[in-house]
Amino acid sequence: MSHRPFAGKKLVVASHNMGKVREIRDLLNPFGVEPISAGELGLPEPVEDGLTFIANAEIKSLAAAKASGEIALSDDSGFAVEALNGDPGIYSARWAGPKKDFSFAMRTVKEKLDEKEAFASGNLKAAFFCALSLAWPDGHTETFEGRVDGLFTWPPRGTNGFGYDPVFTPNGKSVTFAEMEPADKLAINHRADAFRQLIDACFGNG
Repeated sequence: MSHRPFAGKKLVVASHNMGKVREIRDLLNPFGVEPISAGELGLPEPVEDGLTFIANAEIKSLAAAKASGEIALSDDSGFAVEALNGDPGIYSARWAGPKKDFSFAMRTVKEKLDEKEAFASGNLKAAFFCALSLAWPDGHTETFEGRVDGLFTWPPRGTNGFGYDPVFTPNGKSVTFAEMEPADKLAINHRADAFRQLIDACFGNG
């Protein structure tokens, strides 16, 4: 399957989350691309009414590409807990409420796991998913999905990272994402997995 290559230096990142924008900027740095966030351009946030990470990523990238006239990249990512049937999943940000309070969201996950007696049964499997969508103003999209598996960890540990990072310990590690140095997290996380696919397909000559 042939992919459309990215050509240009300017890329709009369809996100108002500066933590995500920083990670994307670090990942694209080697390619001489300078990302500008949708927030910096004052672009509105579209309604994310897709039922999958990929659908929501495409809604955001297409809206930003059409509004800015530039190629746009969006990321729709979330935290999925096996014992909760994949929740919070695509609603990961929504669980943090209007104030984006992720300490509240993490506590909610813990309470729901208590209701399921997940700690007693030992089923604390969790994963982060990331769908990346690159969209052109003509409506063409290239979309990729990455994941990283691990365990829900309580209590939260670490002050690096953002979102659910303090309660996620990736497989093979003894520290949470929020305890890792940003570069170490970036090397193995769900966004890096999706980025490797994106870069191979669209930035291949990097």
